[in-house]
Amino acid sequence: MKIKIVSDSTCDLTKELIEKYNISVTPLVILKDDKEYYDGVDITPMDIFEYVDSGKGICHTSAINAQNYIDIFSQYTSDYDAVISFHISSDMSVCYANACTAAEELGNVYVIDSRNLSTGIGHLVLDAAIMAQEGKLSPQEIVDIINEEKAKLDVSFVIDTLKYLHKGGRCSGVAALGANLLKLKPCIEVTEGKMDVGKKYRGNFANVIIQYVRDRLSDLEAIDPRRIFITYAPGTPDSVVQAVKDEVTKLNYFEEILTSTAGCSVSNHCGPVCLGVLFFRK
Repeated sequence: MKIKIVSDSTCDLTKELIEKYNISVTPLVILKDDKEYYDGVDITPMDIFEYVDSGKGICHTSAINAQNYIDIFSQYTSDYDAVISFHISSDMSVCYANACTAAEELGNVYVIDSRNLSTGIGHLVLDAAIMAQEGKLSPQEIVDIINEEKAKLDVSFVIDTLKYLHKGGRCSGVAALGANLLKLKPCIEVTEGKMDVGKKYRGNFANVIIQYVRDRLSDLEAIDPRRIFITYAPGTPDSVVQAVKDEVTKLNYFEEILTSTAGCSVSNHCGPVCLGVLFFRK
């Protein structure tokens, strides 16, 4: 049985992984100056950062509508027996709801609410793509496995500034001011499909991020060793990313350490300096 794996661009997978596993990515819409751009196609995170730094305002993300999903899924329904499509948490976007509407029109399209973002989604997409390539399971069996897996994801990231969350209406001005004055670097955690603030770190981002990694990986026995993503916004210094890679590598625990940059949808809310380690718990 031929199964096509599709994902919104919020999965933040690298071009190499997308090609290796025959994954099709649907770009979300980014609104800048009331004009529509497509995530990773005709706008990059650096374009967003430059726009915000110019003082003109902030960009906004927009979900893919149901008709667009019908058009997208229809590209594959004749060549594949089924389509499995992944989407950012339904608590963060209406992408999932719109995709469900499209799936009802077409049939043989299975829609997954990842309850996550970024490479939290990416983990699920890769597992589904591997199962699809092996060809041993039906679409429903793959969906059932993925729906069990998503509850085991540990997804978090540390941001250097609350400026972008504040401008996007996801953080009050008082909270942003307080965090900036205290030089706090909050850890944002995805819990039950929503973003919540976890531990608040204080100090230089380069130092904070190593402590964050040590905190997240402190109980290795409870962590699935198969794969870990180090995902970061494009403005994060290379030296910081390398330090995190070194910190994870020296544990000699994970079978696969993957790095990936956040796309426009995530970067638009988190800003240029942001990094997270994302993995499964057992």
